[in-house]
Amino acid sequence: MFKRILLPADGSEHSIRAAEKAIAIAKTSKDTSVTVLYVVDGSTSKADVLKNWDALGIVSQRKQKLSAIEQQAKNENINYEVKIVRGEPGLAIVKYANEKQFDLIVIGSRGLNTLQEMVLGSVSHKVAKRAKCPVMIVK
Repeated sequence: MFKRILLPADGSEHSIRAAEKAIAIAKTSKDTSVTVLYVVDGSTSKADVLKNWDALGIVSQRKQKLSAIEQQAKNENINYEVKIVRGEPGLAIVKYANEKQFDLIVIGSRGLNTLQEMVLGSVSHKVAKRAKCPVMIVK
């Protein structure tokens, strides 16, 4: 049913729970693949540069945020790939999902930046409103 699943992730507890659901869905068919999408926005990029002075350290830190999700996918023998894009998270996720024509987006209900979420609205809500495919929001 769902052959191409997009899993936006930031390393938060909610994104890890969303990964569990995406992997459970992917296990129903061996033809299903999961794309783990990490979006780097301006504040994330600035924080990464301040914590790491070299590009390798930044890439390593970003991969570490997704390591638990990657390990889950490996343990369940799920076809997956990790993509990193830049932009405002809600818009970048929708753009990527719509351009690549995913069958399903599985996203956590909250991310790492709760203050921004309260002021500007949740990323998951923006994605649900604008995506052209079904969106599963995991609490």
